Amino acid sequence: MPLQIALYCPEAKDAQRWANALRTALPDATIEPWPTVLPNADHAIVWSPSQAFLDAHANVKTIFNLGAGVDALLKLRLPAGVPVVRLEDAGMGVLMVQYVCHAVLRHYRMLDTLSADMQAGRWKPRFPRPMQDFPVGIMGLGVLGQQVARGLQSFGFPLTGWSNSPKNIEGVRCFAGAAQLQDFLAATRVLVCLLPLTPDTQDIINQDSLSRLMAPGYVINVARGAHVVDEDLVAMIDSGQLAGATLDVFRTEPLPTNHVFRTRPQITLTPHISAQTQMGDTIAQICRKILSLQRGEPITGVVDMTKAY
Repeated sequence: MPLQIALYCPEAKDAQRWANALRTALPDATIEPWPTVLPNADHAIVWSPSQAFLDAHANVKTIFNLGAGVDALLKLRLPAGVPVVRLEDAGMGVLMVQYVCHAVLRHYRMLDTLSADMQAGRWKPRFPRPMQDFPVGIMGLGVLGQQVARGLQSFGFPLTGWSNSPKNIEGVRCFAGAAQLQDFLAATRVLVCLLPLTPDTQDIINQDSLSRLMAPGYVINVARGAHVVDEDLVAMIDSGQLAGATLDVFRTEPLPTNHVFRTRPQITLTPHISAQTQMGDTIAQICRKILSLQRGEPITGVVDMTKAY
């Protein structure tokens, strides 16, 4: 019987684009976007699916997520025992490295201030501060976190890293577990969040954690908006504990027009574009894994549901 794949994307036009590309990659498969139902589908490929979609495809053998973070899936009732497979890079790593390196350098070289001076008619050269005074700390040392660390190494910043389990990364002073979180924060001035969103990491960037950074600190969040307690971040900027932040993700997206973040010039905002899913790379990766499963071979990227990543 031909392979059957059910597809879910929130926007119909996006779903059709993905369906057409998947049909090109897997010409012998039946691929249908929601709301068409394939009750005997072998696999589901999804981004932020509805509960109705999951209930209608309860017999799938695998759920492939069109992203690295699976927190949206964890809010739903998933078919029992069905593995969830996340994206592993799929072209996002290079984009993330570019974004984070730009944000770090923009703050370190005071480019916002220099630009404002020039716009105001001031000629006021500002020289880089000692790099040893700007240790960059990466929260989350998975695939993307490690790529970001390698990218930043080329600029000469001291690097620290924190993860749930111990890591050994050349050129990075690594910390692990709750017991070492405070030491990591104390050794960090520029904090980059690349954590998965789990019950343990939600609200992890709060008044207490921000107060432990080297002052004035700086925050770059490219993970999930719920990692940050919004009111605490603003309060730390207003107090001078933080020099500012670059935020690409938010608790509510799109970011409301009246959100307090929009009132603080020290906060740089972008619309969740730091590492967008690359269709070609993503389809190639998922199709390779589907074909491996068809041959009875193991695949990587299967989410440990007890850890949520």
